[in-house]
Amino acid sequence: MPKGIEIREAHFPGRAPIDAYGNGGFRFADMSHRGSILMLPSGVYAWDVAEGDALTVEKFYKVVDEAKDIEVLLVGTGKDIRPLPADVKTALRAANISSDPMSTGAAVRTYNVMLAESRAVAVALIAV
Repeated sequence: MPKGIEIREAHFPGRAPIDAYGNGGFRFADMSHRGSILMLPSGVYAWDVAEGDALTVEKFYKVVDEAKDIEVLLVGTGKDIRPLPADVKTALRAANISSDPMSTGAAVRTYNVMLAESRAVAVALIAV
């Protein structure tokens, strides 16, 4: 018997540069996504974080799960740079991931360069 519409976690399998950002979302791989995103080695995921939300260790569990494939995590913290809380930095460091918070625009540009260089990079981007 049909269940109707099935809502799944947003996910794009693969790595792609970011073509554009702003207006509350991102464009990549000929698609657009409204809201924040995590771009990890396994793909692109919707990230339930908005500008001004607390950045908690729980918000980064997918990043830590893929730690073996990530050396650097860029964190686009919105329009302005916000430092990462000490417990988040500690959790990432324990997983051997270097973290670098910056504005979302700077994170997008840096991610695209590092991705083009085939670096082991991931990015967590708060939509602006």
